[in-house]
Amino acid sequence: MRESEIIELFLKHLKNQGDLPLGDDAGALRIGDEWLVATNDMLVRKTDVPDIMTPEQVGFKSVTMNVSDVAAMGARPLGFLFSLGVPRDVGEEYLEGIAKGIREALEFYSLPVLSADTNEADDLIIDGIALGMTKKLLTRSGAKPGDLVCVTGDLGRALAGYLVWRHGLEVPGDVRESLYEKFLSPKARVMEGVLLSGVANAAIDVSDGLSKELGLIAKMSGVGIEVRSASLPIRKEVFEVARLVGMDPVDIALASGEEFELVFTIPPGEIKGLSFDFTVIGRVTEGSGLYLDGRPMEPKGWEHLI
Repeated sequence: MRESEIIELFLKHLKNQGDLPLGDDAGALRIGDEWLVATNDMLVRKTDVPDIMTPEQVGFKSVTMNVSDVAAMGARPLGFLFSLGVPRDVGEEYLEGIAKGIREALEFYSLPVLSADTNEADDLIIDGIALGMTKKLLTRSGAKPGDLVCVTGDLGRALAGYLVWRHGLEVPGDVRESLYEKFLSPKARVMEGVLLSGVANAAIDVSDGLSKELGLIAKMSGVGIEVRSASLPIRKEVFEVARLVGMDPVDIALASGEEFELVFTIPPGEIKGLSFDFTVIGRVTEGSGLYLDGRPMEPKGWEHLI
């Protein structure tokens, strides 16, 4: 079964949900005049850890991927919890590296660890949980016709870095360093998420690929989304890799997962009040579907079990 099919299977049975129905980056419960936001995301060595990733980077990423989901909901992260599955082939030195990476991430995001558990497993697994609070939730279903579609940072470096590693591509040192920064050591957009709460209408983090995330916003909001390829923030290093592998850099940017940038829709009148760097890449329209330069676009990105 595909990941999406497994999710649908379980949703048929999990009817007792929180105050925010399942389907967003995180779940939420109303507590007074605020929302408690909770998410969990699992890192598995077989699918999430290339052999050039250090144990410190593994630990850091396990925190980042959870904190990013909280940020996408417009929430301020409050704490981190995790369970650690350890196979017999993982030694003390590697585990200590993971512990150091988690510590470094908690210091970077100014978070306490609230609870942890460990057990034996067939593969290395870090199943993390992040908690946060916000006055107003950002969801995937709030996009409105007329909104601008925006994204933080740049796109494509994570997938381009993967392609360099996977195919052993020869690239200049500065190009490799730039790509591996995003591929191996991504950071969550915490401050941006907090600032977007109350002004943006919808948001999602880029964990499975930009086009897939935009497709989710369009579907859940009941709107169309038009994207301009010329507006996508793609760095020159991605163009270099695209040339080497014979791909379109736009396709790399649209499919690149684990970028952990925030994609959001926002009324044009709110755009001047944003105090961080972002790029306007399109707009929300009446109707349905996803369009690139006026042509229908099929969402591309990562999905487990395919």
